[in-house]
Amino acid sequence: MGLLVDGVWQEDASRTKDGHFIRPTTSFRNFVTADGSAGPTDKDGFAAEADRYHLYVSHACPWAHRTMIFRSLKKLENAISVSVTEPLYGKTGWEFGTAQGGTRDDVNGKTTLAEIYLLADPHYTGRVSVPVLWDKKRRTIVNNESSEIIRMFNSAFDAFTNVRTDYYPAELRAEIDRVNDLVYPNVNNGVYRAGFATGQAAYEEAARALFAAFDRIEQRLSRQRYLVGREITEADWRLFTTLIRFDTVYYGHFKCNLRRVADYPNLWNYLRDLYSVPGIADTVSIDHIKRHYYGSQRQVNPTGIVPIGPLIDFTAPHDRARFG
Repeated sequence: MGLLVDGVWQEDASRTKDGHFIRPTTSFRNFVTADGSAGPTDKDGFAAEADRYHLYVSHACPWAHRTMIFRSLKKLENAISVSVTEPLYGKTGWEFGTAQGGTRDDVNGKTTLAEIYLLADPHYTGRVSVPVLWDKKRRTIVNNESSEIIRMFNSAFDAFTNVRTDYYPAELRAEIDRVNDLVYPNVNNGVYRAGFATGQAAYEEAARALFAAFDRIEQRLSRQRYLVGREITEADWRLFTTLIRFDTVYYGHFKCNLRRVADYPNLWNYLRDLYSVPGIADTVSIDHIKRHYYGSQRQVNPTGIVPIGPLIDFTAPHDRARFG
């Protein structure tokens, strides 16, 4: 995938000389808050309002998927509108259109996500990534960091929903953060570090760390229903978006093939448990996921052929209710 440099599209080179994949940091880090005050980043604050904000996502992307999950869980569909990219990259990355389940950009009328970034900053330098939270009133990008957007959706828009479930409760935050510190580098980003590595040592380092983390998570789930105990939290949904893609694309496409999620009894039942939560299945598009990874990432899969399998039944009964 390429990037913009001073507003001009270029090919990306996010790897070190020894083949390690380096994920660039996100650039837009403002917060929507209930009263418009500055958020945790201490940057410009944006007030929560119904129908003021628009979400740009791809159904293929696990980072964007997080935001769609929280939009659904918190029942913010009427407060926050959405545009969905087509699954395949165009010449300048993500594109809008109605092919293969995408949508048009009905807010700004653009055909590419790169144009949205340039609306916010004509001289933008960085990756053109999803998700993007757009402010229709000030006509700019508020934030493009998924971990921050889901926390905004978790609490900032409570005036516009009847759902009061808190997925980042104060009493559990320290433990949620500890779990996130295990999951993000080794699992969420770990699959990319393995899949995009261009050196054997870099690949093995990432892949072995990934499965070491899976082993730790499997043990944790042998004692409790969810990652932090009896309640579903942010940590579970951050892991879910990688797990739901794992056996379908990361296992083969990214060479993360030591074991499947289905080979871990607790992890596999846990995944099906989360999938069964009302509204979650509607946020999952295996078709988009497969088309994007196999069809767009030609540096990994040069032919662009999309495999016909595997057949996975995420709706099969799970055993997690035994934990209460």
